[in-house]
This record gives sequence, structure tokens and C-alpha cells, in this order.
Amino acid sequence: MIQPASKDWIQQAFVREFGNKLLPTDFYYNEDGYRVMTESYHIRRGTCCGNGCLHCPYDPKHKKHVKTLKIQ
Repeated sequence: MIQPASKDWIQQAFVREFGNKLLPTDFYYNEDGYRVMTESYHIRRGTCCGNGCLHCPYDPKHKKHVKTLKIQ
């Protein structure tokens, strides 16, 4: 049986990667309707994804698999 895909493919990708562990404080929707992941989510994730996230807490920014947090 084929299940209809949700319109929110980003949610599906995160559920595949992390299970159903997204908290309401992990993201917000910006004025254009895009989901923006928060810094606390990225810290819980454990490494940089390399996608150029707005709230990337890692140093150097936007470099995949980096685990070093920037100094606040």
C-alpha cells in the first residue's frame, strides 16, 4: 500500500535521521515559510551538517562533521 507523502519533506528527512525527536524549541518558521533550525537544535545534533545554517554554532561554520563549538 502506498502512503501519501507529507508536504513537509524537511520534517520527513529529520525524522529519518533522528527519529521523532524534534522539540517545539528546535525550529521556527520564518516570514517566507521556511523552517529555521535553532542553535540549541544544532548543539544537540552534535556536528555541523555543512548546509550553511543561519544559527550554526560550530567553528569553522558550515564545514561538515565539525564538532568544535564556537566560543560564545
